[in-house]
Amino acid sequence: MDPQTTQPLFPFLDLKAQFASIQDEVMAAIERVMKSQQFIMGQEVQDFESEIAALTGARAAVSCASGSDALMLALLALEVGPGDEVITTPFTFVATAGSIARVGARPVFVDIDPKTYNLDSRLIEPAVTERTRAIIPVHLFGLAADLKAILKTAEQYRLAVIEDAAQAIGARYHGSQVGSLGTFGCFSFFPSKNLGGAGDGGLVTTNDPALADRLRILRLHGSRQKYYYEVLGTNSRLDALQAAILRVKLRRLEEWTRGRQERAARYRALFAERGLEKLVTLPSVPAGRVHVYNQFVVGCRERDRLREFLRSRGVPTEVYYPLPLHLQRAFAYLGYKSGQFSEAEAASGRVVALPVYPELTEEHQSAVVRLIAEFYGFGS
Repeated sequence: MDPQTTQPLFPFLDLKAQFASIQDEVMAAIERVMKSQQFIMGQEVQDFESEIAALTGARAAVSCASGSDALMLALLALEVGPGDEVITTPFTFVATAGSIARVGARPVFVDIDPKTYNLDSRLIEPAVTERTRAIIPVHLFGLAADLKAILKTAEQYRLAVIEDAAQAIGARYHGSQVGSLGTFGCFSFFPSKNLGGAGDGGLVTTNDPALADRLRILRLHGSRQKYYYEVLGTNSRLDALQAAILRVKLRRLEEWTRGRQERAARYRALFAERGLEKLVTLPSVPAGRVHVYNQFVVGCRERDRLREFLRSRGVPTEVYYPLPLHLQRAFAYLGYKSGQFSEAEAASGRVVALPVYPELTEEHQSAVVRLIAEFYGFGS
């Protein structure tokens, strides 16, 4: 077979299989909204927000149009703007730092922990200045960041903590759900997330009633009463159709999360059977944290050659992320140079995400690991 035309043996993420398992419930939810003709805000959205608040343990949940907007709304609620600085990681999706830039503040990057790929909490304090207003730790790939240390530094310097939990709904840190410990928790319902909609969607959690009230105003053009505007806000609302679909999926989230965790455990066993632990670095899960595996990311030598080898044999992979943000053209104005965040740069050159989702079969996982072993000369 021509390697250029090799078709995947199975998808990287099988949303069609997921939909097949809930089709009747989803279609009933859609029909319910269509019959109501209540598309903007309304009961479906309110109920979904209440259900997410209950899941996370946060006092309030305020939905919005996307995970990117969730981050921006959190910053706007804190009145972060020009002249301010916000500390975050360069090894993340662009929206994390992009939201900071969009409100006129300056992203200040610190390097990552090479074991977890999350923000290295030991490097935050040296980056704090008189302009620092907040820290945005990312719970990358579904693993909580080192929140105890981050929150301690934030308290010492009176900084807000905005948890970027876009990839981590359901993850836990020493018994607490992510999104419930910081000033805000920001979630994404992009279709590929563990709780994904049929389009974009986002949500912000908080334990501060005043900040929750401000979020609700900001997402509705700065309005509490129709055609009267208290502040300059934006239009960032979760559609009722999305809320209804997400409510169906939310009922399965625990089951689906368990399915991801079981497949992560199976990968670990398969890699161990092949004796690949020294060649392939498996995801680290520090004590007290519960990983939800939005991605199963491993570190390896000759990453790009391995990916091509796997692709030519029908195994799909992805790279999160091939170039850290401090080296991206969009952030060139910040003045960072190659080598400043060596761990993030090293990770970008060695990480690869393997398929992980509840519908993934043991046969497919065995094929993935067998082919990786073959690539490294550990048999066929």
